[in-house]
Amino acid sequence: MTIDLAKIEATLLAAADAAATRTLPLFRTALAIDNKYQVGFDPVTEADRGAETAIRAVIAEAFPDHAIIGEEWGSSGDSPYTWIIDPVDGTRAFISGAPVWGTLIGFAEDGVAIAGLMSQPFIGETFLAIPGRSTYRRGGTTIIPNRTSGQTELAPSRVFTTTPNLFKGEHWAKWEAVESATRLQRFGMDCYGYALLAAGHADLVIEPFLNTYDIAALVPIIREAGGAIACWDGSEPTPGGDVVAAATPELLEKALALVNAN
Repeated sequence: MTIDLAKIEATLLAAADAAATRTLPLFRTALAIDNKYQVGFDPVTEADRGAETAIRAVIAEAFPDHAIIGEEWGSSGDSPYTWIIDPVDGTRAFISGAPVWGTLIGFAEDGVAIAGLMSQPFIGETFLAIPGRSTYRRGGTTIIPNRTSGQTELAPSRVFTTTPNLFKGEHWAKWEAVESATRLQRFGMDCYGYALLAAGHADLVIEPFLNTYDIAALVPIIREAGGAIACWDGSEPTPGGDVVAAATPELLEKALALVNAN
């Protein structure tokens, strides 16, 4: 079966537009917040649920035979082709009014993400990849290719992670090693950090305990921009896990060696 890449791209964009009709009216409003956890805090809102419902409707109309995995509504369908959705990646940012959340939609073939989108509709930015290209657009129709920084060394690297607290416990030494080995660290970026890496504004992103819907959409955006991404054991990151993304394969190799030595 041949994949219609133009239709995949059009569906990604249409689904992002549909999600924005559910997220933007609620952003920076006093909306109700539910907690998924009995202990701790994992927020979910009407925006998360409504956006995923809208995305699923667009995908089901375009590709009714494809499988879907979503953070809020689970898995449906059985196919070599799977759409992987995080309707609001960065819900903590969303409920804090910070525009670094995004809608993530990935498209995987046989378990490997080959196309994906990160949409930040409040700013009006879209990062999108299909096989052969990774692009950035902000409003209008101007499309700019994403290219990573080309950085190959740890020492000058700019690093993002959502919070160092993710590494507390058995992974703390790994974070300390990365922090000591690199020039600059920034926090609280969620999916936006990976998009900025693809666009050349960061060099490394490292995070443990990711689910597939946290990372699948971002994998092709980074790879098609010249970057590299893997789990810490070197395996494919589309299913999730402990992940590091880098501006180049050379930098990824050095980052993996560093985290596995600590």
